[in-house]
Formats: sequence, C-alpha cells, structure tokens
Amino acid sequence: MRRGRIPGSAGAVRPVRTYGDPVLHAPSRPVGDGDRPTADLVEDLFASMYAAHGVGLAACQIGVPLRMFVYDCPDDEDRRHRGHIVNPRLVHTEGVTVRGPEGCLSLPGLEAPTPRADVAVVEGEDVHGNPLRVEGTGFFARCLQHECDHLEGRLYTDRLGGLARWRTLRAVRRASWSQEPPAPARRPADA
Repeated sequence: MRRGRIPGSAGAVRPVRTYGDPVLHAPSRPVGDGDRPTADLVEDLFASMYAAHGVGLAACQIGVPLRMFVYDCPDDEDRRHRGHIVNPRLVHTEGVTVRGPEGCLSLPGLEAPTPRADVAVVEGEDVHGNPLRVEGTGFFARCLQHECDHLEGRLYTDRLGGLARWRTLRAVRRASWSQEPPAPARRPADA
C-alpha cells in the first residue's frame, strides 16, 4: 500500500482491515446526528482506497463501523463515478445476474466469479445530510452492491458457493495477511 500524499485526496491513509477482522463480519451501525462523519473521514476513506488501488471502500474496512462508503469506479461504458454515501440502502436491483470476477481490498490479491445484478440503485445522504440517489450499471452496479454488503457484515465470499467458495477460503487461510486460523478445509462434495 502506498504511503504519503495520495493524488485525489487530502486525507490520511489508514490500514485496510483484512478478512477475519471482526469489524468486517458485523453489521455497521447507522450514522446518527451524534456521530455525523466529517469530511475528514471521507477524505481518509478516499486516501486509503487510492493507496490500495481500489474502486470502493467501506468505513468498516478501515475499522470505523459506520454505514458509509466511498467510490471512484467506472461503469461498463468507462464513465467514472466518484462520491461518498452515508447510511446507504440498496433500494433496487434489476437486469440479468452476472457472474463476474470480484475482488476486495480486505482480501488482497484474491478474486472469484461472484453473482451480482447488472443494475443497482442506492439511496442515502452525504456528510451534510443532503439526500443522495446513486444508480449504477455493469461494473459500477457491482461496486455499489459490494460496498452495501460490507455494511451488512458480508464479504463477496459469502455469495460464493461450492468449489469457488472452497478455493477462495483456502486461499484466504494460506495468505500471509490472513487472520483466519489455518484449519484444514474439506473439499465440497460437488467438486
């Protein structure tokens, strides 16, 4: 991960939590008036995301269990979408379910074919409490669904089944960054 000044953000780079960290496996709490995130937290999220070469980052991934995330992601037509959203709700998905490669900054270096809807709509607010509605297609829709899953305590591995899940979790246990115990995994019967 890069250190120092990160182009595109004035924030501080914070370490990204990896698979097995309890903050990643528990639902994040809604942002209330008493803990309204600051623009500084948004900038820290952007800096941390850019340093790790990601396209989205949820607050829980830097150890802040609040319902918010940032993104700087292209869609399938290569238009860039950049922003943040507080208290996001995935309000609509449609289109075909596409099984495409998906990775995660909390599982560095790994990816697996993960099913996602081709269209996603998320509603929430900005750090000032103004309402937001974000619509995505293709890769950007995948990003929005992925980040919303983080806020529910889910990772893309939770959407995998059979051999894909087994292989990915085996790679997690073998990774140098893993916080999972190296217990042997039984190969699924359908493998």
